[in-house]
Amino acid sequence: QVQLVESGGGLVQPGGSLRLSCVGSGFTWRNYAIGWFRQAPGKEREGVSCISDSDGIIHYADSVKGRFTIDRDNAKNTVYLQMNSLQSEDTAVYYCAAGVCLKSLSDENFGSWGQGTQVTVSS
Repeated sequence: QVQLVESGGGLVQPGGSLRLSCVGSGFTWRNYAIGWFRQAPGKEREGVSCISDSDGIIHYADSVKGRFTIDRDNAKNTVYLQMNSLQSEDTAVYYCAAGVCLKSLSDENFGSWGQGTQVTVSS
């Protein structure tokens, strides 16, 4: 059974940092790119970042470039999203998914979604 589990969300003040984790199981982890997406209340889901399976390709949404960093540890079946300089606009439920990492960060290229982790940026 394919499963992705996100963790690491929480409440943080503006300017703060969080590190999200996505752990996968039930599939050949190293054969899939992993993407991070987010959905704020009343808004559509948007792609945040993705990392390819083996060739090191990484893409970021313009809104997070320079603030967020994605990396993966295939030995642990885990992808991380380090989020720095968080802003209120980053408040959302963050999801990870397995699929294909393209510059478009379209969720159409991803399946097998996790349940999400809430990130709230507020003073």
